[in-house]
Amino acid sequence: MKSILTEEQMSITIRRLAHQVLENQASLADTVFIGIQPRGVFLSDQVMEEIRRLQPEGGVQYGRLDITFYRDDVRKELHIANQTDIPFSLEGKRVVLIDDVLYTGRTIRAALDALLDFGRPGKVELCVLIDRRFSRQLPIEADYVGKSIDSIISQKVKVYWKKKDGREEVAILD
Repeated sequence: MKSILTEEQMSITIRRLAHQVLENQASLADTVFIGIQPRGVFLSDQVMEEIRRLQPEGGVQYGRLDITFYRDDVRKELHIANQTDIPFSLEGKRVVLIDDVLYTGRTIRAALDALLDFGRPGKVELCVLIDRRFSRQLPIEADYVGKSIDSIISQKVKVYWKKKDGREEVAILD
């Protein structure tokens, strides 16, 4: 196991991502944030906490999206869906999708398909903690990246979250 980001580095990176997202939004009135279930929500919760700290006047719209039944790469197993919670329309909004690792691009493709059930966004942006740059199977790129890494296909990038794993760290497993 090789550590990529320590807990302190993750905290700094998450704060930086929140600042970058805010820099590019003219107004949060037309922006919504969507965390991708299951593991992207750990990142999105922390990004949203920081955005709300920086924008205390409120008005930040945040939802969670389950993509289980939109995936094209896991059809042979029985999957238990997570909860989708999007209590607002996406029609004409700027949507910032948030996920932990961008790998092949298939998760994001599924999220884009699922988003259309909630309206037609004006624009969709992608925020990820880790971008595995040379592993893409679909032409998908992140707008906001915590850290880009080069890894081979046999390696696994694991993001540990305090709420789930008892610690925060990003590591490459061989």
